[in-house]
Amino acid sequence: DAPPMGEPAATMARRWAGPVVPLADAPAAPLIVDALFGTGLTRPLPASAQAALDRLQGAGRVVAIDIASGLEADTGRALGRPLPAELTLSFGAAKPGHVLGEGAFVTGRLAVVDIGIAIASPLGFTARPRMTGPAPTAHKYERGWVMVVEGTPGHGGAAGLAGLAALRSGAGLVTLAGEGTQLPALALMRRSDDEAAALLTDKRLGAVVIGPGMDADARARGWLKRLTWAGKALVIDAGALRLLPAGPIGAPAVLTPHEGEFTQLFGAIGDDRLAAVQAAAASSGAVVLLKGAATIIAAPDGRAAINAHASPWLATAGSGDVLAGMVAALIAQGLPLFEAAQAAAWLHGEAGLRLGPGGIADDLVASLPAVLASL
Repeated sequence: DAPPMGEPAATMARRWAGPVVPLADAPAAPLIVDALFGTGLTRPLPASAQAALDRLQGAGRVVAIDIASGLEADTGRALGRPLPAELTLSFGAAKPGHVLGEGAFVTGRLAVVDIGIAIASPLGFTARPRMTGPAPTAHKYERGWVMVVEGTPGHGGAAGLAGLAALRSGAGLVTLAGEGTQLPALALMRRSDDEAAALLTDKRLGAVVIGPGMDADARARGWLKRLTWAGKALVIDAGALRLLPAGPIGAPAVLTPHEGEFTQLFGAIGDDRLAAVQAAAASSGAVVLLKGAATIIAAPDGRAAINAHASPWLATAGSGDVLAGMVAALIAQGLPLFEAAQAAAWLHGEAGLRLGPGGIADDLVASLPAVLASL
């Protein structure tokens, strides 16, 4: 649209001996390289640039340089109508806007190009976790003990999914706390509320899941208070999220809300989802995992990670219960809360990608041993 003024762009432009046409006259071509704007764009696209992008929609295969022009790199917010790319080449590191907001629809395949610049940032993207497995002499308690507090009778399937997922994710022992009459697997142990409460003093108990299938009733409030006092690592999901007070949780915890639960607990998310989750983690003193097409995980100290390794087929009943159990199992096996949430999100996404269409939450649980064996 104009000769570049800054260096080294101006020098490189002078070296070009080929044809130059005005942006308004840019012709359709088999390959279109979108390099109009980079990651610094924070204002709406100029009318001339938007007109060119509109005219080139569907006119050729598109490769975007760094990010599709018209995307805000920090949030994925559309600042116009970006030209959807088949491939985006990002220099140095991926950016949140590649996978958040409109970026999820216009980035295409993302390739990160190393240009020799070290990237230091509290933000990262989840990666395939490295897991060593239990020691040859490990017993079931050393492999990790998880408790799942059952919810309302009749909704026991949610807690059962969480418990089974914890077992399939490597936990050596899972205890269901509640008055249910059926077990989803013989390997799960059941204890009454009183019996389970007495186990909270056992140092071998590594993590507790509360919330799947749970109503906001007196029993749930009592359990949440009891668990907070016990100081065990908590995974708080679903119904239990509605019982949390404003401010710090008071115990080491991972919160796993979907968007509706997050909004009810922390307020409207707004355009900057990443900043909203980081603020929630800081105010609650907990690791917050906001579930979605791109899951955002934030720690109270400002660290954050985005998991885009997922499948839309994970949007099925019970999928979140499975994730809660996976997070608890990894905590019980010794991973710190932030790292456990990241690893569980990646493994959950991998299970969904392998499962594909038609899979249900029960199938997700059954696929976890194969996912872990592939690491």
